[in-house]
Amino acid sequence: MENTKITIRNARQEEGEELAQIETACFPTGEAAKEKDILERLSAFPEKFFVAEEDGKLVGFINGAVTDEPCLPDEMYHDISLHNPQGAYQTVFGLDVLPEYRCRGIAGMLLEKMIAAAKEEGKKGVVLTCKDHLIHYYEKFGFVHYGKADSTHGGAEWNDMKLYF
Repeated sequence: MENTKITIRNARQEEGEELAQIETACFPTGEAAKEKDILERLSAFPEKFFVAEEDGKLVGFINGAVTDEPCLPDEMYHDISLHNPQGAYQTVFGLDVLPEYRCRGIAGMLLEKMIAAAKEEGKKGVVLTCKDHLIHYYEKFGFVHYGKADSTHGGAEWNDMKLYF
C-alpha cells in the first residue's frame, strides 16, 4: 500500500454520496456534514473541494467556503449563501482521510493543495477550527493558534487556527 500514488484533484458532483460516507467515517455524528450539505457545497464551491484518490478510490477530501472575515462561524457550515468567492479568507470546513489511509501524509497533501490554491487566488489567508489534539498538527503548516473558538459545532470545543500570507 505504501508504493501507490495519491492524486489530488477537484471533486466531482457525482461523488457527493461517497464523500458523505467518508465524512461519516471521519467525524462524530453531530459534527459530520450530511450528504445534503456536501452536495450543496459541491454545487456552490466545487473549486474549493479537493479529493485524494488512490487507484481510483476516494480516500479523503478537504473543502471550505470563502469569506471576508478571518474566522469560521458555525452558520457557514449550514448556509452556503455565506460563501463569497471574492472573499479574503479561505476556510477549511473539514479535512477528512479514511482511518485506514491515515499517517501517510494524505491530509498534509490535501491541506497544502488548499493553501496553494488560496495563495494563487490572492487570498489573505486560510482559517479553520480544530480540536486541542490537532493544534500542533496545523502549526506544522504555519497556522497560528488564536485561542478557543466561539464555535459549538457538534457540541465540541474548538480552537481558532489562522494562516496569514
